[in-house]
Amino acid sequence: MLIKFLILAISTFIITSASCMNDSLRRDPESSEKKATDEKGNESQFRELTSAEKRVIVNKGTERPFTGKYNDFYKEGTYHCKRCNAALYKSDSKFNSQCGWPSFDDEIEGAVKRVIDADGIRTEIQCANCCAHLGHVFEGEGFTVKDVRHCVNSISLVFVPDQKTPEPK
Repeated sequence: MLIKFLILAISTFIITSASCMNDSLRRDPESSEKKATDEKGNESQFRELTSAEKRVIVNKGTERPFTGKYNDFYKEGTYHCKRCNAALYKSDSKFNSQCGWPSFDDEIEGAVKRVIDADGIRTEIQCANCCAHLGHVFEGEGFTVKDVRHCVNSISLVFVPDQKTPEPK
């Protein structure tokens, strides 16, 4: 049983990595802004990332707990992918899990994909649009009614506040 699980985990990892690698091979690797396709099929530009952002977003690193700018941040709006700007999470799905990273119990439909992590145990979450590493997802912890925790690196996110419509005079 364990061998079947490991084979499945490794196969899934290889297939997903190949999918993201194929996407990156179609882009100019020397360009600081790489073309991507958003969920509507429109071409967009990748942001140029700092070395710290690349370490997490491209090389699947993790920022230190309790250091990210969105860990204790609770304004109304939408969290977007730092790399391609795709909308990932709404603020109403964010909750305080006290784990040291922003936590969400739901994603915007189709915005996040789950991939068996290289360790074969955890489940990595990536931006479905550009394969940027976001963090990991955990189930069965009981933090919320949905019983899901997306543990996301702040450095992988950009927050866009909701636009309030002014009341007519």
